[in-house]
Amino acid sequence: MSTDYVISIEGLAKSYGRVQALRGVDLHVRRGELFGFLGPNGAGKTTTIRCLLDLIRPERGTMRVLGFDPRTQSVEVRARVGYLPGELNLEGNLRVRDTLRYYGSLRRHKLDWSWVEELARRLELDLNVAVKNLSKGNKQKVGVVQALMARPELLLLDEPTSGLDPLMQQEVYRLLREAQAAGATVFFSSHIISEVEAIAQRVAMIRGGVIAEETEPARLLDMAVHRVRVRLAHAADWQPLLQVAGVTLVGTPNHACATFSVEGEMDAFIKTLAAYAVQDIEVEHPTLEEVFLSHYATGEGR
Repeated sequence: MSTDYVISIEGLAKSYGRVQALRGVDLHVRRGELFGFLGPNGAGKTTTIRCLLDLIRPERGTMRVLGFDPRTQSVEVRARVGYLPGELNLEGNLRVRDTLRYYGSLRRHKLDWSWVEELARRLELDLNVAVKNLSKGNKQKVGVVQALMARPELLLLDEPTSGLDPLMQQEVYRLLREAQAAGATVFFSSHIISEVEAIAQRVAMIRGGVIAEETEPARLLDMAVHRVRVRLAHAADWQPLLQVAGVTLVGTPNHACATFSVEGEMDAFIKTLAAYAVQDIEVEHPTLEEVFLSHYATGEGR
């Protein structure tokens, strides 16, 4: 495996009884990336992350995290990683402050407590409240703080904004961008397409336990179907536009107004449209969610 990657996974497979969670995952994350791991619940996101931390063992495959083999050097890996599990179990009787101090003690170094307090302030988290009295969203904030507070080299975050309101989601996004700017690599799983679209530089889509697509979010949008509404200054024949590959009519047009479905890149359609006396054009851009769902329209992993 190349040492140029912070995370390298090749041929990773894991089963739970008769259920194959991972069927041969190949994935590579470069140092300093903000990488989104996208898939619906049950697609294999959490299983992959747990394998990277040696919390569970795969049946086959090879892995490197920060140059270490998680199966033989798990202590070295965990000392350098900030991890937020999808289901964070906290001791209910401890105050938030004591919970975070406990997590800090596990790393065997002195925390910069002013940084912990800054994280809590930005996330509007009260450090003096007992964990058992926290809402689901505030418990999630505890998880985010404990992952970030040691300023780790690598962040492995499983659904980091689960349970947070939109304002707090945006604050978490800012914190992740800041961590990346300070030199950390951020690897986060999500089933929220807009989340990946908002912050990821690259994205891997997992389907049926294998990587279905690995690319930039913008590239996935280019692969999608656009809806284009065209209004002409006067009536014209639409047939030349319908001869362009990937272009179909949506509904019934009239002589001067029509809506088209354009699959893939728009260049050929726009060049053909230039011959018309266009009065108005409206392009409805697909969301990343629409792109993602198109990958699950057929085949295994639905």
